[in-house]
Amino acid sequence: MAGRRRAMRSSVVGLCLLLVSLVGCGGQPRADSARAEVQRLLDERATAVLDHDESAYRATGTRAGFANLKSVPLAAWSYRVTGVHRSGGTASADAELSYRVRGYDKAPVTAARVLGLALDAEGQWRVTSDRPAKKAGQQLWDQGTVSVVRGAHSLVLGAGQSGERLRSFAELADRAVPAVSSAWGTDWSGHIVVLVPKSLEGMAALLASSASSYRGIAAVTTGETGGPAKAPADRIVVNPEAYSMLGPLGRQVVLTHETTHVATRAHTNAATPLWLSEGYADWIGYRGTGRTAAQAAPELARAVADGQVPAALPTDKDFGFSGDATGLAQAYEGGWLACRMIADRWGEVRLGEFYRAVGTHKQRAGAVEGAMKDVLGTTPEKFTEQWRDYLRAQFG
Repeated sequence: MAGRRRAMRSSVVGLCLLLVSLVGCGGQPRADSARAEVQRLLDERATAVLDHDESAYRATGTRAGFANLKSVPLAAWSYRVTGVHRSGGTASADAELSYRVRGYDKAPVTAARVLGLALDAEGQWRVTSDRPAKKAGQQLWDQGTVSVVRGAHSLVLGAGQSGERLRSFAELADRAVPAVSSAWGTDWSGHIVVLVPKSLEGMAALLASSASSYRGIAAVTTGETGGPAKAPADRIVVNPEAYSMLGPLGRQVVLTHETTHVATRAHTNAATPLWLSEGYADWIGYRGTGRTAAQAAPELARAVADGQVPAALPTDKDFGFSGDATGLAQAYEGGWLACRMIADRWGEVRLGEFYRAVGTHKQRAGAVEGAMKDVLGTTPEKFTEQWRDYLRAQFG
């Protein structure tokens, strides 16, 4: 019996050794080994990116994209494989790309990617393609070689743009940052990252949206509202086609507006109505320009002159890109004039305090009411009537 038990035990051990080559004695499938191999491959590829080592990068597969990244000041670059889908000698890998731009990102920016893979003659995986995952936005280097211009308070990254064009954005940004700090304060990073794609379609691709959604919109700011202090730096994404239609003042106002969103992001959340966040950004944008209410708010001026004074402050829905250009313009103008009225009647410092007070709430309900009571000593009903009277006085 003892000999039989030894023989049985020997058979079990032999069977386990056989199975380990197929699934692993602990029950882990061999697919995990492919995933581990791909992870090691992408680790090597990431190291090559950070080391600017083209030969090491080429050793991991296609060299496409390496030159596009060369000028980007990266502090970190890594992949985390989340899945491998194999079909014979080819495969695709789902991965999360994490990267940081040196001097600007306090935390990694993440992007979902899909990498094509193929086995080489020696049976080693090599990268054949690297593209955004479905419904994920492109990165600027997906659109071509990235050129970099540094300003005193800005980093401008462009694809398909001349150095002169990118320097013009750096100059706008370097005027915008001090303008925002002088009004809002210095409790923010004090620098911005501007992305300038080649076209409107390029802008839409970065934002994982359709071009029609941003036609006529000169720039937008990405970033999570109410984000933590260590959130990645916001990106101001430019629509070069719409921007080229603006005059010098318009270009500066737009970039200062977007820079305001970067500065106020930590104090902006679901409690903040769009009339306040957009109106405040426009107020800083126009601050010190000398533009009159009629010059800066022509659509609302015409409406008031025709006796159509808005009955209420703009709602969030009024700021939607629904195709009603006049209504959208009036929403922005109405929000700007509400903030301008606060600055005129209560003072610029009180306006900033009001904005922050609204942002201390987590939900919309009661946020504006509480901030108006505590900071402005009024109610939404009285404030709305004062705003309507202000419109009549400005455009009468």
